[in-house]
Amino acid sequence: MTNHVHLLLTPEEKDSVALLMKNLGQRYVQYINRAYRRSGTLWEGRFRSCLTQSEEYVLACYRYIELNPVRADMVVHPREYRWSSYCANAEGRKNKLLTPHEQYLKIDREELARRKSYRALFKAHVDVNIDNKIREATNGNVVLGNDRFQAEIARTLGRRVTKGKAGRPKKIIEI
Repeated sequence: MTNHVHLLLTPEEKDSVALLMKNLGQRYVQYINRAYRRSGTLWEGRFRSCLTQSEEYVLACYRYIELNPVRADMVVHPREYRWSSYCANAEGRKNKLLTPHEQYLKIDREELARRKSYRALFKAHVDVNIDNKIREATNGNVVLGNDRFQAEIARTLGRRVTKGKAGRPKKIIEI
């Protein structure tokens, strides 16, 4: 069985997410190894992530993440999953671990209306194409956003930030 943990994080510093995941991984492994009298690692490979264009995709990421336990048949509704932020975002339950994202706050200035609109996201038809884009960007560690955003990030980082084509480049045969 493969377990996945999905987090939507907005770092304050360049290396914040990497350091968080490193420390979390180390502490969790130490806890599990002590509790179950074992040794060694728990996970293979590093965490996967994607830089996301806020305006276009953050609310879609909220919905994607909060519907994962439903898709995995762990719960019937996202509010039933203990670790979901749904109850905070949709129902106003306080959670000191969460800081609302700017895009979430932009849904509506009034809290009750914002929560109602957020709940409506879960009643709307799920766009499979957007879910696939989120999944592909995360699994490929590439940028999730429109062409302009991807080009801007590629220029800033000085490297490719989109999925490459599989296989070797074709040889050019000169005649």
